[in-house]
Amino acid sequence: MKLKLLSMFLPAALCSVLFSAGAELPKVKLFSTGGTIQGSGPNRDEIANYRPAVFTPKQLLDDLPEARTLADVSWEEIAATGSGGVDTKILLKLAKAINAWLAQPDAAGAVVTHGTATLEETAYFLNLTIHSDKPVVVIGAMRPFTAISRDGPLNLYNAIRTATNAQARDKGVMVLLNDEINAARDVTKTNTLRVNTFESRDLGPIGFADSDRVVFYRKLLYRHTHKSEFNIDQLSELPKVDIVYGYQEGNRTIIDALVAAGAKGIILDDTAPGFAAAIRDGRAKGVVFVQSDRKGSGRVLESARSAANGVVTADNLNAQKARQLLRLALTRTSDPQEIQRMFKEY
Repeated sequence: MKLKLLSMFLPAALCSVLFSAGAELPKVKLFSTGGTIQGSGPNRDEIANYRPAVFTPKQLLDDLPEARTLADVSWEEIAATGSGGVDTKILLKLAKAINAWLAQPDAAGAVVTHGTATLEETAYFLNLTIHSDKPVVVIGAMRPFTAISRDGPLNLYNAIRTATNAQARDKGVMVLLNDEINAARDVTKTNTLRVNTFESRDLGPIGFADSDRVVFYRKLLYRHTHKSEFNIDQLSELPKVDIVYGYQEGNRTIIDALVAAGAKGIILDDTAPGFAAAIRDGRAKGVVFVQSDRKGSGRVLESARSAANGVVTADNLNAQKARQLLRLALTRTSDPQEIQRMFKEY
């Protein structure tokens, strides 16, 4: 009789155990902004002609039941746009939402979906404004959700694996596509079409999301996330910072126009002889200039000449990332020496 009673209650007890185990899964939140990873094309063999940000974060998760074995995943839609539509309002909303989530004691990590064209800019912005050492993983896709060979689901799966990995803490914001984990500060998009487009040219990836395990091989020495001095909690806008591309016969027209339009800072993506007088005049009006470079890798070195002209050097940050750092720096100071200190540390 006792055995019979035990057998009657065993399935219910087992279900209870399984439910409890599920309830103990780490909590990860998906923050969606749109992009190709949520895109829809007219046919399954169409990987270029599609509309971004069609599918919802819920649809992404419903399509990936394997995620339920990894984490208790919730979601929040921040925006539904292509990466070109991401603006200051979205950036601030996203950073604040992630900070609020990670501040909860039982939150394990966060995943962000994003279009790939400006993904690195958002990832680096978050690297400077998230105040937690918990993992934040930014993902995208090179092929839409409807494509035969879509890469989005595996990127999402690997991102959730990474966000729940204990070794992923204190790695700053990470970008994960094509099984590679790159630091937000270092990575850039290098190809318009290929799935291996994201590379950290000078330094390489920090780890990999391989089938057997998520593995890391290096730590970051610069300041990021919970060590950042930048606080956007009370901000609803950021200073206007623009980028000017250097080329043969480049003249001062664009710089003058941007200064007249109210730019507080200008990133010089390489230089041209015609820029010198405009930089001098802009500095006299309080505009901060940062010298970056269009080559795609390597450092812009500090020099006595640049310092004397009040021009900050970007180290090895590309122009689009230098812009994000300068925008945040200008919320604290307009002193070129102090801003140069920030470019050294971040």
